[in-house]
Amino acid sequence: MAARMLDGAAVAQVIRDEIRPGVEAFAARAGRPPGLGVVLVGDDPASEIYVRNKLKAAGETGFRADLDRLPATASLAELLAMVDRLNRSDAHDGILVQSPLPSSMGPDAERRVFDVIAPDKDVDGFSAVNVGRLVQNRAVVAAGTPSGVMELLRRSSIPVAGRHAVVIGRSDIVGKPMALMLLHANATVTICHSRTSDLPATARRADILVAALGRPAFVTTEFVKPGATVVDIGTTRVDDRATIERLFAPGSKRREAFDRRGSIVVGDVHPAVEEIAGALTPVPGGVGPLTIAMLLRNTLAAAEMRVGGR
Repeated sequence: MAARMLDGAAVAQVIRDEIRPGVEAFAARAGRPPGLGVVLVGDDPASEIYVRNKLKAAGETGFRADLDRLPATASLAELLAMVDRLNRSDAHDGILVQSPLPSSMGPDAERRVFDVIAPDKDVDGFSAVNVGRLVQNRAVVAAGTPSGVMELLRRSSIPVAGRHAVVIGRSDIVGKPMALMLLHANATVTICHSRTSDLPATARRADILVAALGRPAFVTTEFVKPGATVVDIGTTRVDDRATIERLFAPGSKRREAFDRRGSIVVGDVHPAVEEIAGALTPVPGGVGPLTIAMLLRNTLAAAEMRVGGR
């Protein structure tokens, strides 16, 4: 039997509908809407799409959303100066600097940016202060993608407490906060990575398997216990026809989409996993829309804290 598909897009819309009255109430009280400042460096095509979607969702939900752009040739100092300006802006309650940053800014550029964003405007939840609060289970804002996964599990009636969760990936922005959130929800958590011995066997013990490593179709059926819930966080744009033909059968919707566009976004989970998982998040339409919804919820929370603290 094919897995139950967990509709992240539908859940994200519900969350945005829940946020809207709070946005309206804040605007009536503060005399302005909650404000989000987005910074985009360079012209990465995927980043352009992500930023466009975030700005569109923010505007539709009643937020003020402003985009500041820098060329790929910009220096890290120029980026940090732009962040500092947004830190001091009374119109912006949240700041988001779109990743990835150009490699020319240096290997520690993202950490430097996280360190400069004011913690009360850090709606990505990546600053050391907000990560520390997450560790102590008292975060007001936390990383959007893992937060979205937790909302999806809860609203889809997927039990977490007492279950064994395995997270494949240990990044600061997804893997680590995902593991912490599952732990706080009383799951027993295992974190896997490139040095994990016999990764498929470890993953196969999971009741909830989260794939967050950015390798298309890496998680095959040998990683998955029958009936497990599988959360696919991967989003890799693939334009290689041989890869698509290997993954998707002729006549499938995904193959047809590739034929029309010349590329499609593929997750970390192999399509065959659908036949043995109990529940599965699709790519696209699974976790991605929830990341944006949680960003907006974090921005509203940040706005309420800033205005309430004055």
